[in-house]
Formats: sequence, structure tokens, C-alpha cells
Amino acid sequence: MNFLKRLFSRSTPNTALSTPPRVMGPEKPSRVPDGHRVYVIGDIHGRLDLLQKMIHTIAADSQATSPGTQSSIVFLGDYIDRGPQSREVIDFLIQLSLPGFSVVCLRGNHEAEMDSFLAVPDPNHGWLAHGGEATIASYQVRAANTISAQKKVLDLRDRLVQTIPETHRKFYLALRDCHESGDYFFVHAGVRPGVALNMQNLNDFLWIRDPFLTFYGYHGRVIVHGHTVTERPISLPNRIGIDTGAWLSNRLTCLILEGETRRFLST
Repeated sequence: MNFLKRLFSRSTPNTALSTPPRVMGPEKPSRVPDGHRVYVIGDIHGRLDLLQKMIHTIAADSQATSPGTQSSIVFLGDYIDRGPQSREVIDFLIQLSLPGFSVVCLRGNHEAEMDSFLAVPDPNHGWLAHGGEATIASYQVRAANTISAQKKVLDLRDRLVQTIPETHRKFYLALRDCHESGDYFFVHAGVRPGVALNMQNLNDFLWIRDPFLTFYGYHGRVIVHGHTVTERPISLPNRIGIDTGAWLSNRLTCLILEGETRRFLST
């Protein structure tokens, strides 16, 4: 079994690729407000090439919107790590400007992990092992060849802090925890079942898998999320998952919501 297949089998519940029985959704079809079209982009992970391709595809798709339609792009987080161009992805997002579009950028667990490492560097910090080294390389940072691992990681942190541009700092600080539009609630990883959306733990927004992925009830909104890799988008009555492992699969997914319709774009 190759690495991509192992990734999918580890991240995807057995029921994820088909609608399980008795999944609960809203009584009426979920929808975004009239006159709105929402494009939602899953985890990018340093793949500037796929992001650029997707934005061009969205720009072409948006030509078919009715006059007066308000369009928005919602990014679900995990812009950095794993792929080769984390810094370039952030530059692109900072400069992104599409006429007639608003842009919402959410925080992913990888952005949170980088922030944690910068605050408390440690040789055993999970960020370094889960893609952080690729981000550090994209900022062209190398640690001094010091004797102790602790001193080396402190030097690495200090050099990274000095290297990250101020525009990037502002971008990371401005990332939002969640977003809503009509009957949809957008978040990086998911929500805690049985907890009101306005009472959720922010850690769950960033990290949760189970019990969210295996919950068949309705959350009060349809949850749109990334974080958990699947071979193709998951569209259920109570949630929509769009992390298709772009950094390794070459498939970056975009969900389009308009009225009661759901459709997908892919690189």
C-alpha cells in the first residue's frame, strides 16, 4: 500500500465515502442567502501551483453568476506545511484580489501549531514532525550548527521570527476561527456534537475528528470542513468535507454553494 492510500485509510472513517443510514440534516434543504455564491477551498499545504490553478478556475466559473450576485471565497485553513511553497502561498493569499469577491481565511491546526512552536520551541514539538520543516525551509531559515538540540531549536525559532515578514504576521493573527453563511457553518476540522455552535471549544474547531466524523445528528447548521483527508469530497446532510490531500494527491477541492445547490471544482 503506497503512502497516499495509507493516508486515506488512516484519515477516513469506513462510512465516509457513502451516506450512512439515518444521517440527520435540516428539515428543509440547506441554502445560502439569495444573491450569494460561496466558494470554499480545502487544505492547501504549501501547494501554490494548485492554489493558483483553482483561483483561475473560480474566476472563470464566476463569469456565469447573475448580475448583482455577491461572491465570496472561504479558505478552511492549513495553508502551510508539507508542500514546498508555504511562504509563497501566504504571499499569494495576502495579495489575492478578485473583483466582486470578499475573502475569508480561517485558521487551521497547522497555523496554530506554528504559533505554538514560535511561543515555546522544543526539539520534540509536533509541528516540526508534521510538516513544519517544509515551512521553515520555504522561509529559507537554517539553524546554526550548535551542540545541543535545545539550543539548535531555539536558534531556529529566533531566526524564523526574524525572517517572517510583518505582512505575514498580520495575516496569521487575522485568521478567523469560523464563519457562517445561511444554513452553513465553516470551520477547519469540525465541531463537538451536542454543543451549541456558539459554545464550542476552539481546540475542537482545529483538531476534532471523532466523534464529529461519526456523528449522524444535525448540528443546527451544515458543517463545512477540511482537516480529514478523503479521496473525494464528502457531502452528507449534516456535513461536507473537502480535504482531498492536495499536497500529495494533487487534488485541491473547492465547494460551491449557491441557493440550495452544492457542486465541486477540483484541480
